[in-house]
Amino acid sequence: MILKTKTLQMTKTPQTIAGQKQEQDVAFFLRRAFKDNPEVLVINDFKFSFNDETAQIDHLIVYTYGFVLIESKSIKGHVKVNNQGEWTRNYNSQWSGMSSPIKQVELQQALLKEMLMHHRNDILSKLLGIKQQGFNGRCWHYLCAVSSNAVIDRKPMPKEISDKLYKTEFLVDELKNIMNLKHKLIRLVSVTDTRPDFSQRELDSIGQFLISQHIDSNTQQANNAPVGLKQTQPRPYAPKLKPELELTLEPASAATHHLAQSTAAILASVAVVALTPDQHPILSCKHCGESAQYTPMYGKFGYYINCNQCSKNTSMKLPCPQCQSKNTKVTKRKETYTLNCVDCGFEKQII
Repeated sequence: MILKTKTLQMTKTPQTIAGQKQEQDVAFFLRRAFKDNPEVLVINDFKFSFNDETAQIDHLIVYTYGFVLIESKSIKGHVKVNNQGEWTRNYNSQWSGMSSPIKQVELQQALLKEMLMHHRNDILSKLLGIKQQGFNGRCWHYLCAVSSNAVIDRKPMPKEISDKLYKTEFLVDELKNIMNLKHKLIRLVSVTDTRPDFSQRELDSIGQFLISQHIDSNTQQANNAPVGLKQTQPRPYAPKLKPELELTLEPASAATHHLAQSTAAILASVAVVALTPDQHPILSCKHCGESAQYTPMYGKFGYYINCNQCSKNTSMKLPCPQCQSKNTKVTKRKETYTLNCVDCGFEKQII
């Protein structure tokens, strides 16, 4: 299941364009492999802050038994790693050093684990009043995905680094080997696989928590921004049992002054605009209003869209355009999503 897509940035330099293309390629393969699997949660381009440190993980996978972090690297030409773990690459017949993506993702993993351990009591459920195993005992892996046109010289490369370095098209195969997911019935009777697993409820809770901690890459951090600029910080985490419309209450003295604006804001958050029964229901992000750049997804509450602009979610379940009933459901056939009204029988394609 894809919880967050790659956030596209306005880039101009060849290096940043190539880097973004590599991350998009990896995200494509991850989506193809895991978009319909509720036991594999994929978060692309995840940026978070904890304990006055900030990290950005290109691709984070949370699955039944643990976590996999993936660092994407756009590398053209030859790449070598010596016995000391130092990286060099050759491009246009010139060798130059480069920072180790393996060391980079190691630091990201350490900070992520520290943040999850700090919040473990809020994230994980309790069983018979006893707290289940936290995050240290879970499976933790990290990999580096490099461009498919890179030439990797593995002979002098330390094995522990070579085992973590994969070209993009082979990444999913290695992920499946690492995760080694088994059918739930096989897990119950297996005596050889002793890995502690997350329940589906715990997986969903971890996913909700991580999404709540994401920092928009387009927003400057407080210590780098001009004085007086309002900052966007990670939202405090509170587990949600169902999606709710969040409203911000104005002080009583300002309520009258802002009544019109508040009413307009509430109306704008609804994902349907002025429809007749023969029109397509128009899906748009209830947070930023984006109506074209979004990705259809499926979660514990049904089908929804994930906005490519603000990375937030909006349910596809809309009121019936014909009878205004809220007793509707969304069905999917291949890549087509259809809104069905249970009360009047009206149905219409929405994507």
